[in-house]
Amino acid sequence: MKAQQSMFSVEADPGADWRYVATRQLIGIALLAAGFSASGHGGEDHGAPPPAVTQSMPPRAVAATEEFEVVAVLEDNKLIVYVDRFSSNAPVIKAKVELEGAGLKGIAGETSPGVYVMDVATAIPPARHPLTITVEAGDTADLLSATLDTSQSVVGEKHVHGWSEWIVWAIAGLLLLASGVLLVAWRNRNSKGF
Repeated sequence: MKAQQSMFSVEADPGADWRYVATRQLIGIALLAAGFSASGHGGEDHGAPPPAVTQSMPPRAVAATEEFEVVAVLEDNKLIVYVDRFSSNAPVIKAKVELEGAGLKGIAGETSPGVYVMDVATAIPPARHPLTITVEAGDTADLLSATLDTSQSVVGEKHVHGWSEWIVWAIAGLLLLASGVLLVAWRNRNSKGF
């Protein structure tokens, strides 16, 4: 009975082609390296924290009553006010929307159903500004209080790859490339009948 061959043993079959065995060994090593590199993120310390990337989110103010729900967003030189019915979330059309606070005072004009816009002539300084919004729609009127926060921006972190992570991936890639080259050479040798 022939001895059972091991994947990593050249001595098991003295007549085995050394390139075939080497290719099998390199493929096994490459798979092991890929497996270890994939499982390498388990809470270990990678050194200094990556620099934070800030993404600015437009300042906004939110308010609601039993009748209306209002979201005011400061974009560029405009304050955009979205007005919906609180009970149905339906846009409130043809309403009179008056704003006061944060250096603003005036009536916002309707640009589309439920969307009212007021031009902002001067920049609003970074702070938490109280904002009073009066909504009159048909025979319903309501006074809403909100806070327009222009002092904060949303901070998101960007994942930065450290040099050690790149080295692991480079080694795994080189091993995979080497095993592929050996496999192609072995197949070409066998197809030519050597």
